[in-house]
Amino acid sequence: MKIFLDTANVDEIRQGVSWGLVDGVTTNPSLASKEKGRDFKSIVKEILKITPGPVSIEVVAEDYQGMMEQALKIRELGDNAVVKIPMTLDGLRAIKSLKEKRIPVNCTLVFNPIQALFAAKSGAEYVSPFVGRLDDIAEDGMGIIGQIKQIFVNYGIETKILVASIRNPVHVLRSAIIGADVVTLPFEVLKKLPTHPKTDEGLRKFSEDWKKISPDGKFFL
Repeated sequence: MKIFLDTANVDEIRQGVSWGLVDGVTTNPSLASKEKGRDFKSIVKEILKITPGPVSIEVVAEDYQGMMEQALKIRELGDNAVVKIPMTLDGLRAIKSLKEKRIPVNCTLVFNPIQALFAAKSGAEYVSPFVGRLDDIAEDGMGIIGQIKQIFVNYGIETKILVASIRNPVHVLRSAIIGADVVTLPFEVLKKLPTHPKTDEGLRKFSEDWKKISPDGKFFL
């Protein structure tokens, strides 16, 4: 399962990449609006440069023609630029046209399995179901991921399931168990994934015991 960062913050991406944990990035207008003092194009160019894998960049147009014009501009920014297209009828039409041009698309704002199926049929490389937003309205976000996975397995669909709107490590664990292809998550969730209180406890105990062997704490091998 690939790990993407859901952010437009360059410092967070650099840190995640340095840890060897980040395979790609997803952005959207809401995330970009948090980065004060920089224009979006310069931010995106830097993100594309420092990210080792795909970077999803969202169109803001809602009509087919506008989506296509913006998608082509996004793709010109770099070979790892993936166009994010919303799940609408015009969006499905744009996905089909971009597929014909061999431009990869991440279909965003997916909230049920049929939307995911239609995005896949239109040619999306990724579908992004928003699990956290479904949980917010008392729906089972991860249950939707399981249904999408089953449908894709049933028909041999190669479109990748990219689990979005992740709120906690449990979302990541369940995504891995179900067999999602990608999770995209905030930096704060990424930092939590490798940690465990028992790991911290074990390190403290090892350190205390080491000082019994080497009072100055130096490693002498």
